[in-house]
Amino acid sequence: MVEVPFTDAGWRRWSLFDKAPIFAAMGKIGPDTSYPVEVTVACAVAESNDLVGDDEFVTVSTSVYGVATPEGLEEFTVRPDQLIR
Repeated sequence: MVEVPFTDAGWRRWSLFDKAPIFAAMGKIGPDTSYPVEVTVACAVAESNDLVGDDEFVTVSTSVYGVATPEGLEEFTVRPDQLIR
C-alpha cells in the first residue's frame, strides 16, 4: 500500500491510499524505492470554472479507479496548475 498526500485548493491536506500500480509513477515505485516519489492520480473533471475571488478552481473525482480517502471522499477542488492533461 502507498500513501499519496496532496493539498487541495483550500490548502487542506488529504491522503489517498492504494496499491502502487494505481498511481502512475513511471516505474518508480518498487521494493527498493526511496521515498518520497512524485506520482500522478487518475481523475475526471467534475466541474470547472469555479471562481473564488480572482482564482479559478476545478472539482475533480478520483473515482476513476475507485481511489478515495480513508473517509471515502472522492471529489476535491484543486487549482488548474495541479492537473496534467
